[in-house]
Order: sequence, then C-alpha cells, then structure tokens
Amino acid sequence: MMPNKRCPIWHPFTQHALDNEMTKVVRGNGAYLYTADDHRIIDAISSWWVVTHGHCHPQIVSAIQEQAGKLNQIIFAGYTHDPAEEVAQLLLKLAPRGVDHVFYSDSGSASVEVALKMALGYWHNIGEQRTRIVVMQHSYHGDTFGAMSVGARGVFNAAYGPLLFDVTSIPFPASGREQATLDALESACRNENPAAFIVEPLVLGAGGMLMYPAWVLREMKRICEASDVLFIADEVMTGWGRTGTIFACEQANVVPDIACYSKGLTGGALPLAVTLCRAEIFDAHYSEDRTRTFFHSSSYTANPVACAAAKANLDLWKDQECHRRIAAVATMQEQAIEALRANPRFANVRRCGTITALDLKTRDTGYLAGVGPKLHAFFKGRNLLLRPLGNTIYVMPPYCVTAGDLGEIYAGICDAADALA
Repeated sequence: MMPNKRCPIWHPFTQHALDNEMTKVVRGNGAYLYTADDHRIIDAISSWWVVTHGHCHPQIVSAIQEQAGKLNQIIFAGYTHDPAEEVAQLLLKLAPRGVDHVFYSDSGSASVEVALKMALGYWHNIGEQRTRIVVMQHSYHGDTFGAMSVGARGVFNAAYGPLLFDVTSIPFPASGREQATLDALESACRNENPAAFIVEPLVLGAGGMLMYPAWVLREMKRICEASDVLFIADEVMTGWGRTGTIFACEQANVVPDIACYSKGLTGGALPLAVTLCRAEIFDAHYSEDRTRTFFHSSSYTANPVACAAAKANLDLWKDQECHRRIAAVATMQEQAIEALRANPRFANVRRCGTITALDLKTRDTGYLAGVGPKLHAFFKGRNLLLRPLGNTIYVMPPYCVTAGDLGEIYAGICDAADALA
C-alpha cells in the first residue's frame, strides 16, 4: 500500500513506496555515526565505500576549514591553484609509474566518462576509427550514460537501454574458469579492433563483490598491450587501500593507460575524482589545432576546498602507520570471517584486503533478492550500517575500525542469518 506521507527528498537507490523512513544522522566520528536520538551506528561500509581514515578526521577537517576561508571556488579553465597542483604532484608519486597527467572531475561516474572520452579522443586524433569498448560481465562503473553503457545490463539501467551504446562483454573470471575470460578478451582484441578495455581491478563492487586473482589482471593487461588496446582501470572503489595496497593494480604490477580514482580520494569528506593517463593520450590532444582540445569539464572541476581535503588525505598516506593500519584491518577481517566459512547458512565467504563478502544461502539471489531489504532492516535495528547487495553481505569498514566493532558487525550478520532462515 502506498504511504500517505511522501518524502520530499528523492533518495538514491531507494524505493520510497517500500522504505519511506530515513534515519537522520547528526554527526560522525571515526567508525561511528550518531542519530538525532544519540544512537551509535557502526559504519561497516564506509558510507558507500568513501570513508577511509574515519569520519571527521581532524587533519582533513582542519584543511577544509582553512581553505574555505581563502579560496572556495575558481574556474579551472585558464586558472589554477595550489591545492590542485599539490594533489596532482602527490598523486603522480603514488600512482603506478608511467601515468603522467591528472584530469579532475567530481564523481566516480564522471571520472569514467572522462576515461572513455580520453580513449576515444586518442584514437580519433591519431586518425584511427576505433570506437568499440570491451567490458567485463557483472561490472559496474557508474550511473551516467557512458558509465552505464560499459556496465552490466540489468535492473540498474533497463529503462535507458535504447540510449546505451553497444559493447563487447567478456565473462567474469570465476575460479577455475579464468582461461575462458582471457581467451574471450584475446579474441575481442584481435577480431574487433577495440579502442579500450575497462575493468574493475581485483574486485567487482556493485556486481556482488566478486573477486579474482592478481595474475588474471596482469594477463588481461598483457593481452591489451599485445593488441594495442587501451587498458582502463576503474579504481573508484578498489583504490585507497581497500584491496590491501593503495591501488589494486599494484598487486599485478600493472600500469594502466588510463586510471579512475575517487571515493577515498578526500578520505570521504568531499566529492572529488581524477582520471590519470599516459603521456601519449595527452599528447594526442596537444595541438595548435583547437578542434583537438579535450572538451570536458564541470563547473566545480578541481574545487579548491575539495582539493585541500584530498591534499590532507594524501599527506596521511605518507605515514607508514596508515599502511600498517590497513594490514591490521585485513588481518582482523580474515580472523572475523574464518568461522563463517564453516557456517552452513553462508556460501562463498571471501576476502580481498580489507573487504569481506559472503552470500546468504536463499532461494532467490541477485540484487533484487527478497531477503535484501529484510537484511537491511535487521541491521538497522542493530545499529549497523550494512547495505547488502541482495543476498550478498559485505563489510568494508573505515581503517579506524576496532576488533570490537568487527565483533559486533559479524555477530549481527550471524544473528540476521538465523533470524531470517
């Protein structure tokens, strides 16, 4: 039955006819959020994968406050500023050696749009008509039209299908079937002369926290190199320590031609994204011919306040304690899920770095599995911010999480499985 009182705000990924009561959060600190009636919520998914060092980290908050009082916005076409230049320098030191240029945007989806336009612009400007994009089954790259086109077709984008461009999809490299994926990629690269291959390195996020080994990523890059196909690494989610290293590509010793970073770029404080690329891609757009300009921007490109937050976040990554903390969280996560591997209610209990995931055994599976909203409601009642992907439950906490916090999280997951059996 439709509710009488409708929410005036249209919330994302929310069916208001079924879930019209929003939890109001008034403050955050570390791994915790607090409601108006002072309930403490453990943020077990880093508020949609963005918070790295914790909510309201004092160093990042201080940088935002200082920058807001000096310069809060400036057009980035024809102008520049210190925070953007400093962030670019730090990024190029952290990123895989071989990427040379930084393009700013303001969301993960936008960074993917930029990557696709860079790739297509590169081939156009060097005089080759290569427009095909190769993608991976179950992938998700965002909700703008280019990003939807290179993501999995399904419930997320069914209404917009006529406007999405056609792509070539290769199968996900499931355990024991990795060679089929590599063969499909090699065939696509050899026979279709594509412009680029875009992939989420090591972990496919919204597609169900699907994980595959680093050697597969390395082989996919080798195949692309052999056919002169641009390799785009979408590290919007997998970057900033989530897979155990700053960027997932490090584990395969892969240097992407184009890389997308966002979410944890500011530590989760403000929206900011970057697309990094090799010099050859920049050079293909570098010309006295103005028609070869890279025509992309947003009003808030390289916003100074967001860049100041990113600078403070990147400074935190210089401290080895940050890297030790990530290793500690990965260890705690492994210890926490060990017992669940023998639990008959769960299947495919898995971990990559600081991310864990497991599938609740149910008759219906997938993103729209009926158990999903029930799990979400159960976790809300336990003051846990967990947002299952259908019957897939995942934990991706801020790096300040404690063993006690994880104990509460996994106790809640086990109790939910028992309650909904």
